[in-house]
Amino acid sequence: MASRSPTYRLLAGLLVTLLAVGVYSGYTMVQLRSLRSLQAGTIDRNRLDSLLLLRIQNSLNSLALAMRDMLDTDVSNVSNAERYPLTAWQPQFRRIRTDLEDALAREEQVAIGEPDPARRRYLADSFQQFWDSLDRVFAIAASGNASEARVQIRNSLQARQAALSTDVARLLVANNESEQAAALRTQELYSGVERNVYIFLAAMLIVVVITSLYLVQYVRRLFGQVAELSEQRGALAEQRRELAQQLITSQESTFRSISRELHDEFGQILTAIGAMLQRADRRATRDGIPPTEDLREVREIVQGTLEKVRSLSQALHPSVLDEAGLESALAAYLPGFEQRTGVSIVYEKTGNDHEPDKEVSIHLYRVVQEALNNVVRHSRSTQAAVRLRFEDSAIVIEIEDDGIGYQKTTSHGLGLVSMRERTDLVNGTIEFLAGKRGGALVRASVPYHLTENHAAY
Repeated sequence: MASRSPTYRLLAGLLVTLLAVGVYSGYTMVQLRSLRSLQAGTIDRNRLDSLLLLRIQNSLNSLALAMRDMLDTDVSNVSNAERYPLTAWQPQFRRIRTDLEDALAREEQVAIGEPDPARRRYLADSFQQFWDSLDRVFAIAASGNASEARVQIRNSLQARQAALSTDVARLLVANNESEQAAALRTQELYSGVERNVYIFLAAMLIVVVITSLYLVQYVRRLFGQVAELSEQRGALAEQRRELAQQLITSQESTFRSISRELHDEFGQILTAIGAMLQRADRRATRDGIPPTEDLREVREIVQGTLEKVRSLSQALHPSVLDEAGLESALAAYLPGFEQRTGVSIVYEKTGNDHEPDKEVSIHLYRVVQEALNNVVRHSRSTQAAVRLRFEDSAIVIEIEDDGIGYQKTTSHGLGLVSMRERTDLVNGTIEFLAGKRGGALVRASVPYHLTENHAAY
């Protein structure tokens, strides 16, 4: 029973594999997009926000230093205080305020949403209250009350500046915590992608292994079936060879037996009848009694019948083949073939004699007979050549005509099959070729080491 084709199973496996690849690719793209969003939307913005908060922190520190310097002029000598009034610090505070407002505006744009929005509003209100207090201090100092202005700085502005520094420091701590959480999330995403890659590779490896094992098993089973079919074919070929050998051997044995019977029994009977008729003819002539026409006609019929019996005996199994060998049998057969068919035969023999055994000789003789019969039946030729060559390693027989040759529409008949079977039985080779003049050429060759003491028969 033929095994089922693996095509549908392999296509199903390919479909599952492509589906798995698609799902994995989509999931991985989502993870990478999340990672890119986290990288660009959280970590990078958080770092920029931290830099801006550090800038704000530095500006607040500058405010603290400037206020300390303003208060230090109070405990210095009077001449310095008079030389550097409090209003002289106003341009420096204006520059710091401009830098702080710019940093705060930038920080508000890049800052990630606060868990508590009221906290950021409180920071903005605190800055606004600090600037309002600073404006009042400079207004008091401009009115000539420097001592009151310094008291406001010491009691109000420094406390507000410290509170602002504390709020900015808290924002920096919150940013650091957010950055650490983002880094942890990034690491989780990287780990997830890496884990998914390993899982995908393992799954693909399992699919490849399963597919390979299935293919190996299927191919092994297929090769087993091919080997089994080859063995069966070899066994059938061997049986066919043995059957052909037995059939041809039986045929030759039958031909030999019939030939012997015709030659020995019927030939002797007809010979005796002919001798008796001839003796009666002589006796009648001696006694002066003229032989009748009927007696003479019977004697002619008996003589013709005897010649036909001998001819049929030679056709079935030429005795000269057993007595004188292949070359003599061909030399005796070809003239009779020419006489019966009207086909002119040119017989050539080259090389030193190397007579094969009787069984090989009869097979080569039958090949010549069958090839010449095909010339008569199919070639439309009136000439043929038979060449017997004794080469260095083999006996070669060629039969060539100048007819129409092998036609594509002509089927291989039993004659060609018989010739091939006979040469196979003696481990020889036979070729059906085109002749030099366009006709058919049959070439049979049998190695010398297979032509003597042939034990297969």
